[in-house]
Amino acid sequence: MAQERVNTERERPGVLLDVEAVAALLDCSPRHVYRLADAALMPRPVHLGALVRWPRAAIMDWIGRGCPSCRGPADHAKAGGQANEGQEGRP
Repeated sequence: MAQERVNTERERPGVLLDVEAVAALLDCSPRHVYRLADAALMPRPVHLGALVRWPRAAIMDWIGRGCPSCRGPADHAKAGGQANEGQEGRP
């Protein structure tokens, strides 16, 4: 049933996908979709009150580009800074 919904949603350009539809496109669990989003490894979702949705066009574009990380340069620098924190003066 989810696959039927995904196929229908692919045909409509301005549609918002729920976590189940995104998980079906990625062939993973809904929980993993949330993990990817929380880590900024996929396009940001749209929050509509308590609802979380992803623009279909953004997800399809992201998949088409090979699912690259969606972190910005500041996020990469911050992550690198945290990883190296406390290692100054070490050989």
